[in-house]
Amino acid sequence: MPTASDRGETSGSDNRDRKLIEKLVMSLQSEQRKSRRWGIFFKLLTFAYLFAILFMLLDPFEDGLTDSVEAHTAVIEVDGPIADDTEASADYIVGGLREAFESTAAKAVILRINSPGGSPVQSGYVYDEIKRLRDKHPDKKLYAVISDIGASGAYYIAAAADEIYANEASLVGSIGVVSGGFGFTGVMDKLGVERRLYTSGENKGFLDPFSPEEEEEVDFWKEVLETTHQQFISQVKAGRGERLSDDPKLFTGLIWTGEQALGLGLIDGIGSTSFVAREIVGHEELVDYTRQASPFQNIIDRFGVAFGAAIADQLMQSRLELR
Repeated sequence: MPTASDRGETSGSDNRDRKLIEKLVMSLQSEQRKSRRWGIFFKLLTFAYLFAILFMLLDPFEDGLTDSVEAHTAVIEVDGPIADDTEASADYIVGGLREAFESTAAKAVILRINSPGGSPVQSGYVYDEIKRLRDKHPDKKLYAVISDIGASGAYYIAAAADEIYANEASLVGSIGVVSGGFGFTGVMDKLGVERRLYTSGENKGFLDPFSPEEEEEVDFWKEVLETTHQQFISQVKAGRGERLSDDPKLFTGLIWTGEQALGLGLIDGIGSTSFVAREIVGHEELVDYTRQASPFQNIIDRFGVAFGAAIADQLMQSRLELR
């Protein structure tokens, strides 16, 4: 028969067990609440992510123009290298040009250029679109204004304008084509590195920097560059016409100051964007039609990285907990 002492010990043991069970249950409940909170968080995050993507698809660009209905001069920036993945890509420039030409309040269009050039393909797209828009809207003039530099592909674009203006110290021209790289065969020989290149197609390893140069390949590539150069020259001549001088150095790839460019017929005058709007167009108010990436697109780019990192972190924590 159990004594009072035994009953007391049993009761104390039961209390400890009960408290232990209660702590365990509370701990499990706490973990479940945390798990639910994480689940809700990631569901909201997913919905926000999908909503932002949908918004970006519906409005992928932010137009630079204002809601001005008064007569003004439209301005489109061509800033930085001209390439497919930059804000000086053909898509951005052409989008702004179309809106500016279609606006009845925009009495003229100015391309404000500050670019060393870039892709001949992107420049060609813009050049062709300028020509098309000028033919479609013959009463609306397009002016190119070069600030610090308008060289190579940037001048290619400018040549399509009705007139080109620049500062006396602007850098203008560089009508040429360049392609460069490095050869590492000498370094490889010194280091004892062997090049192993396997191709299907006689010229698939064309101009491989880790293999010796082949004279035939170099000659072929020079022909490609020369063809592109002649296309460039042809478009500049078509755009500038008889305004160009007959200086033999004009198409050699040299770059000139604005003052020199004026004498060579590469530009039509010395002046800034404000000068052209005020003195040439006659409408001093400037309205920016430059197309830019939507702020939501920038948020999505950053958000996508953060979202992926958060998911990876959570999966890692879950895996560690399961271990």
